[in-house]
Amino acid sequence: MQSLWMIVAGFFFAGMGVCVKLSAEAGYSLAEIVFYRSLLMLLIMLALVCWWKVPLATPHWQRHIKRGVTGFCSLSTFFYAISLLPLATAVTLNYTSPVFLMLMLIFFRGVRFNLGVMFALGLGFLGVIFLLHPSFEEKFLFGVMVALTSAVLTAMVYFDVSDLGQRGEPAVRTVFYFSLIATLLGLVWVAFSRFNPLTLHGFFALAGTGGFATLGQLAMTRAYSRGKTLLNASLTYTTVIFATLFGVVLWGEHIGWMEFLGMALVIVAGVFANCFLSERK
Repeated sequence: MQSLWMIVAGFFFAGMGVCVKLSAEAGYSLAEIVFYRSLLMLLIMLALVCWWKVPLATPHWQRHIKRGVTGFCSLSTFFYAISLLPLATAVTLNYTSPVFLMLMLIFFRGVRFNLGVMFALGLGFLGVIFLLHPSFEEKFLFGVMVALTSAVLTAMVYFDVSDLGQRGEPAVRTVFYFSLIATLLGLVWVAFSRFNPLTLHGFFALAGTGGFATLGQLAMTRAYSRGKTLLNASLTYTTVIFATLFGVVLWGEHIGWMEFLGMALVIVAGVFANCFLSERK
């Protein structure tokens, strides 16, 4: 039953996507959205570090910097994709990241290329084709490229986090340094872009982005710490379902049968990829 926390996490992550889209519609720049989200996460992680007395000294600071920069780029491209695409499409394309991670393991760690891997890769590729069927509007193609870039960067983040975990770095320290680096980079970005004053509507949208992201992380952590890994990996894709429902209800986004089929194929490919990745641990 602990794996049901992953469904809760899926709802919160979809809620984060909604708040990102609302923040963009309220006129806030991508730099501001990323900065405020990272700042709120940093404050929360700082409180947890102090509460749990987690030492921040680490011999792996170079790897933390790499993970932080990659995570910042992943976050930025994902948020940008959400502002350019229908919410469900952006989230689904970002969730091709397990397939890209599997490719990285094949090319960089010598993982064997078998029929299961080929099946997952083929399904993921076919799912993207169905999402981008010929009637897909040309104006969305740039957003699609941004979303797929965010998926590749997310896979790189998973790769780095796995490496840090194998070196004995506690999760709280890793997330803290990511939040710190993302906040600093976001602050520099905001300094060189336009800055909008906070309105009441804007405050709730921006705070919701960070708040939902934090709640999602906490729910996901609880699920993985006490639930079944493979079941958790499968339930991760409830985010796509919630994002689809939010998109239809809040923005009237139309989801045709080809989009639904594409989403289903991406989800199945991701589940197979996650099963493969779990077997490798």
